[in-house]
Amino acid sequence: MSVEVLHAPAEVADESKTDFRNYNDSEFQDRVAAFYFQNRINQTVEFVKTKKAEYAKLSRPMKIWDAVELLNELVDQSDPDTDSTQIVHLLQTAEAIRKEFPGEEYDWFHLTGFIHDLGKIIAHPKFSNEPQWCTVGDTFPVGCQFAETNVFHKYFERNPDFNNEKYNTKLGIYTENCGLDNVLFSWGHDEYMYQVCKQNKCLLPQEALYIIRFHSFYPWHTYSSYDYLCNETDRAMLKWVKLFQKFDLYSKLPEKPDLQRLLPYYQGLLAKYFPQEIMYW
Repeated sequence: MSVEVLHAPAEVADESKTDFRNYNDSEFQDRVAAFYFQNRINQTVEFVKTKKAEYAKLSRPMKIWDAVELLNELVDQSDPDTDSTQIVHLLQTAEAIRKEFPGEEYDWFHLTGFIHDLGKIIAHPKFSNEPQWCTVGDTFPVGCQFAETNVFHKYFERNPDFNNEKYNTKLGIYTENCGLDNVLFSWGHDEYMYQVCKQNKCLLPQEALYIIRFHSFYPWHTYSSYDYLCNETDRAMLKWVKLFQKFDLYSKLPEKPDLQRLLPYYQGLLAKYFPQEIMYW
């Protein structure tokens, strides 16, 4: 099946930032369009339920630092901004947060930046070897109408749920203000890493867990789409997700961080907030 290369709506009005999330003509356009084609047509209610059940019980022990190191061998195929490995992106995000929020009282926020994409390990050949279309990229609710603010929205027309009367209305299978915790999202690294943190009883605050779980939900935190599914907790946490988004996005710079100098700091934070060995899958 051929992939139609689509143009997506511009995400950033500020001209100084238009080089980021460019889904129209970036140097990685073909790669990104091919990714989103698979992501949009394959992420159905049935698929998401299957994946959530498959990963529901974490039973594989792993040192969390080993997971970090595997990301040094992974490039996100959905990202139009960079072809850097994920460990570079994690450090850039974390250091951007640390620069603006340098106090120890915000070390949880630094660590959140460092681990927010750690769930992408499920795409690594040495781990689960999932295809990237169900690992990375923007997330979105399934089981209700696909908002037009989702990038590459046109591809949803080939999703089996698109014409399903049970799923293609505004609310679909949900009730108004049911809360995002009760919504099925496209399967990927956000939900997986949230479950890793939760099931391993990490000590990160609710704000951190919320960022990890919903940082890729761009239609919501950028365009306010799907607000009718949100409850008051979601709306209260939105400010943290929006604050995090600027560090996640605008820290993708050509300059690479000094890995050897920075890693001991983040190793210390991992030891503070996580067990030494965690159950991963």
